[in-house]
Amino acid sequence: MARQPRLSLTGQLHHVLWRGNGHEVVFADAHDRQAFTALLVQHALAQGVAVHAWALMPDHIHLLAMPVRDGALSLCMQAVGRSYVQAFNRRHGRRGTLWEGRYRSTVLEADPWLLRAMVWMDTHPQRHGAGVAAVSGAELPTAGAHPWVTAGHYLGVSSIKGLTVPPQYWALGNTPFAREAAYRTLLAHGCDATTQAALTDAALKGWVLGSDAFVAGLQQGTARRLQKGRPGRPVAVPRDALQ
Repeated sequence: MARQPRLSLTGQLHHVLWRGNGHEVVFADAHDRQAFTALLVQHALAQGVAVHAWALMPDHIHLLAMPVRDGALSLCMQAVGRSYVQAFNRRHGRRGTLWEGRYRSTVLEADPWLLRAMVWMDTHPQRHGAGVAAVSGAELPTAGAHPWVTAGHYLGVSSIKGLTVPPQYWALGNTPFAREAAYRTLLAHGCDATTQAALTDAALKGWVLGSDAFVAGLQQGTARRLQKGRPGRPVAVPRDALQ
């Protein structure tokens, strides 16, 4: 079955997934991660993309981002991808592609999925601890101190230039301390299996994740199917109903 057109809708929250070719490592060390995030922030600002969170795993990335101009997300990711591959190849003495083809993306309904997706990304290294530790050769720090995710920025233990703090985070409390404490609680609870499965499935298959009303509203503006069809044969329509 042919892959559906990649979904990109201006003013909507997107979950972006980009994997290394054949699960190849795309971030060998802190220098690579810093180079990638610098390029991401540069091109997101230039193209008009608000970046809310990321998880930079050894062989893939997750991003939460909102394009504010038509075509901005695609232009941003293309520019980042080209520039980063060139820099990575020069530094590591390699040639050829680094990414598994084009990135994947889907739209999430910001309420309630933005904070859920942030928590999912910020705890991603801990869920994949064995594999990550094998690559990094070190013990995994907690989510708040982990250099591969953006949790530290939202917990007040670090400052990441270029992140756009979403309104859902501001609503967690009236003071920085209250917001940080509330987000720390969310991280401590983590994501249940159902939430993890929903986010993973939506990212891999490109289906919109949101309420029926949200999906129906988006569907009015695009011919692309936004949710998986119900199983079973189509319901027969009487011939006179088509006249």
